Amino acid sequence: MQVVVLLGSPRKGGNSETLAGKVAERVEQAGGTVNWIRLNDLSLRPCQGCGGCDKTGSCVVKDDMGAIYQAVDQADCVFLVSPVYFYGLSAQCKTCGDRFQARWARKYLLKERFRQGEGRKGYLLATAATSGQKIFDCSILTSRYIFDALDLEYGGELVVKGVDKRKAILDHPEELARAEAFADMLLASHQGRRER
Repeated sequence: MQVVVLLGSPRKGGNSETLAGKVAERVEQAGGTVNWIRLNDLSLRPCQGCGGCDKTGSCVVKDDMGAIYQAVDQADCVFLVSPVYFYGLSAQCKTCGDRFQARWARKYLLKERFRQGEGRKGYLLATAATSGQKIFDCSILTSRYIFDALDLEYGGELVVKGVDKRKAILDHPEELARAEAFADMLLASHQGRRER
């Protein structure tokens, strides 16, 4: 299984990255490969809303997004990893997500389904400092639409509230165990699809 991690935190070694690392570690132990893409280190311009991708399914803006398109197209599974800021995805995740307009055009305007029937999935992994009842609602909804544009089935989310300081999640062994169980679930799901 090829996994691409779109890491949207500007903070290295933070809670969302630590959470994703726990899941990725389990995937690698099972023989999968994990490709980490740290969005904050790339040069990504926001979507220009120019319609340049409408007839080709390719973005006309030439920057580091080209490598992300290739990586996501090759992946069996994509993790969108983000801290929650003001009840939404990080700016890094949102900028990247908006640039998937080109993939939306490929799917909906050009009617080109990509790797349809292969059971490819996308997952949201997110952490939040506060514990509001609806703290993840916006991130989940946005992630669903991003993955739909990529022709990925939404596989679900792994979300953790109440972790603020860097690596605070390490003080919550029950959440780390939940991350391992989450990895086991997605590995079993992927294995089940391959055996059909």
